[in-house]
Amino acid sequence: MEIVQNTPERLVVRMPANETLANALRRSITEIPVLAIDEVEIHKNDSALYDEMLAHRIGLVPLKNEGAISEKTEGTLKFSKKGPCTVYAGDLEGDVEPVHPKTPLVLLEKDQEMEFVAMARVGRGIEHEKYTPGLGFYRHLSLVSSKNTHVQKLAENAQGLIKSEKVKDGWICDVNESVAEEINRLDSDALHEAEEILFIIESFGQMAAKDIMLKAVRALGENVEAFEKSLS
Repeated sequence: MEIVQNTPERLVVRMPANETLANALRRSITEIPVLAIDEVEIHKNDSALYDEMLAHRIGLVPLKNEGAISEKTEGTLKFSKKGPCTVYAGDLEGDVEPVHPKTPLVLLEKDQEMEFVAMARVGRGIEHEKYTPGLGFYRHLSLVSSKNTHVQKLAENAQGLIKSEKVKDGWICDVNESVAEEINRLDSDALHEAEEILFIIESFGQMAAKDIMLKAVRALGENVEAFEKSLS
């Protein structure tokens, strides 16, 4: 297993082709406890949005999940303003902070007013998508083997997440869809799935991508342990 990229926004791990494990990790991301807006009390809303639509939009604003998060962690955000103005996520004030303060929520025209209180609590993605901290997905690396020099060049210069590697049978590379189509057009027997995959996590900002991976592993372990105990 090799870490190809590790930034707060994205983690890329190169690992043996184990789809069962990759799928289990991907699904376990929805088991991670995440703080998100759960209820919105709207006291005044003169905007063009219905209360339900406004509450839904506010509820999808990602919040920073800093420090220790437990089932009892809560937070409150308040907003009160009169137009004309654009209301941004960063205009919400309280003891929790939006990840992307420049996210537009609604437009207030002249003399339109809005006032609400939003309450945040901890939940999991299996409850609602707003509690999901990021996306997890994977794809196979490609093994390109051909005597066609143009195909070899395409494989060697593939601009994927890894640098193409020469192996005995050809090239191990990460090709995009258009390059794969070109290779198949030139040599229909050249492109094969390698015995390795890239597992990718992209964070929505609540926590670093690496933390999502570690917490997904922990959640998977806890579920396996609970299942094991239920059999004894």
